[in-house]
Amino acid sequence: MNPVILIPARMASTRLPGKPLADIGGTPMIVRVWEQAVAANAGPVIVAAAEAEIARAIEEAGGRAVMTAPDLPSGSDRIWAALQAIDSRGDYDTVVNLQGDLPALDPQNVTAVLDALAATGADMATLAAEIEDAADYENPSVVKPVVEWDVSGTRGRALYFSRARVPYGDGPLYHHIGIYAYTRRALARFVSLPPSPLEKREKLEQLRALEAGMTIAVARVAEVPLSVDTPEDLAKARALLKGEP
Repeated sequence: MNPVILIPARMASTRLPGKPLADIGGTPMIVRVWEQAVAANAGPVIVAAAEAEIARAIEEAGGRAVMTAPDLPSGSDRIWAALQAIDSRGDYDTVVNLQGDLPALDPQNVTAVLDALAATGADMATLAAEIEDAADYENPSVVKPVVEWDVSGTRGRALYFSRARVPYGDGPLYHHIGIYAYTRRALARFVSLPPSPLEKREKLEQLRALEAGMTIAVARVAEVPLSVDTPEDLAKARALLKGEP
């Protein structure tokens, strides 16, 4: 594989406007995410920025950013636009879509999702961790993957994703972690597809891929990284990362 890690970022967050530049210990959040992705040493890391101030923050930190149209409908569309801008020859055959709101990301999550893609030959790969708080079983903000696990219980194939409590019955439930790796061909196909019925119903973009017959590998990891979506999440991130350089 010849991967590239792309981080889509835009200022227009509904619940936390301007969150890519939210200060965490003196560092903009998007820069923290970029630093953690670089630490994975899995390939070049580029921020797909919707606004110039995001690109400027990354460049001042020594990174690379590419400008993308601010009105693109999703992060997947943003990374596809960035990929075309930086690599028109098609040298990168694998793409990681890394969310820009994971300031405490474990770099090993990046390698885990790439390893799952390479080992399974799937179109896409993503991550999941076992839910530890039973209150999250019924929480629609916690997306639950239904996974056909292999004998090791650490890697499998996604059958479905839902905001509901699934699957039914006794046994562990899993928390989906929205980090994706795609083959370049799969990403090109994915962004060309219209939103699917189940995608629109569940408000989960990955269902578009499953409805189109694409395969999604899942790697199990130990913990769910903190995702910053609200002012409360930002306060948690600041407390968690307090005192770090």
